[in-house]
Parts: sequence; structure tokens; C-alpha cells
Amino acid sequence: MKFFIDTANVDAIRKAHERGMVDGVTTNPSLVAKEGRDFKTIVKEIASFVEGPISLEVVSEDAEGMLKEARDLNGWIDNAAIKIPLTWEGLRATKQCADEGIKTNVTLCFSANQAILAAKAGATFVSPFIGRLDDVGHSGMQLIADMVQIYANYGYETEVIVASIRHPLHVFEAAMLGADIATIPPAVIDKMVQHPLTDVGIERFLADWEKVKGKK
Repeated sequence: MKFFIDTANVDAIRKAHERGMVDGVTTNPSLVAKEGRDFKTIVKEIASFVEGPISLEVVSEDAEGMLKEARDLNGWIDNAAIKIPLTWEGLRATKQCADEGIKTNVTLCFSANQAILAAKAGATFVSPFIGRLDDVGHSGMQLIADMVQIYANYGYETEVIVASIRHPLHVFEAAMLGADIATIPPAVIDKMVQHPLTDVGIERFLADWEKVKGKK
């Protein structure tokens, strides 16, 4: 499973990249707004060291506006994937992008039926938001299981990006279900390495080493 990092903070992306944990990056207008910097400057800085897909989101609501933005954003960097909302207008734009060779990440997916439509429109990636489904009493992971099965049934090339990840268990469950990608906030990536037995083991090793040193 590939890891995309879900942030627009260049320092956080660089830190995760140096650890070998970044296969791509997802951004959105909310994440960009937190940085208080020019969007294009941020994107070019990220692309200077991240080779994998970098998702950049359109904000238009009509297909023509989305397509215009998509063409512009795609020209910023060589590895752009344009985030387009899962609406009929978004699907129209996705189809046109696919015809023009522009990679897309169809976002705000909340059902298997929506996921089928995204794949048929030619989406490169589709992003089901599992955390938001969990918030309203639905099973986000059941959606992932359904999507993985449906795409396998028909050989769809669209890759599943598990989005709206809230904790390390989401990452584990996504991997068990065979999702292609998890897009993970930096804080969750940091938590994945933590385990109390690892900390205890290190403490014991160091204590034993001090005993060995004392016998020399």
C-alpha cells in the first residue's frame, strides 16, 4: 500500500519524505489556507523533492470551470493529480481530463455507486472519506471493502485512496482490505511507530548495556 501524506505543510512533508513514508501528497483548499502562503509556491516547493502524485483541488462547481482550472493546475508541475468533486459536473470534467491525459483524484466519495461512476468516467484515483462516514454512523471501512471488490470484479484501473483517516487503526484496516493508497495526516504517521513494548525493550537493552559496560 502506498502512503500519500495529507497536508500542505512543506516541513512535515519533507520530514516524512526523509523517512521514506511519502509516495505522494494530497492537498485541499482548507489545508493550503492553514499555511498562509501562496498556493503555487507551496506546490512547486513540494514538487521539488516529491516525485509521486501531488493532488491539487479545483474550486469551480461547473464542468467548464473545473476543466479550465485542471488544465492550469496540471501545467504547474509534472506530477499533478487534479482533485475533482464527485458530482455530475465533476464527472463530466473527469471524463474530459482523462481524454486529455490529465490525472484526476475524484474526491468526496461516500458510496460504492459513486465509486463506480468515478471509475467509469476514467478517474486515476478516487478518494472515499472513511472518517466522515464513521462520524455519521456508517462504516467507512465497509465502503473500502466494497470498492476494492467491485474494482477487482471488473478490472477498473482507478486506484482507491483511503481518505479522512483519523487514527493508525484506519491505516491497518485499509491495508488488510487491499486498498491501493492511504492518505494520512502527519500526526497519524507519527503515531504508527509507537508501541509501549518497543519503548520498554529499548529501556531494558540500555539498562543491560550499562551493566556490561560496568564490568569492563
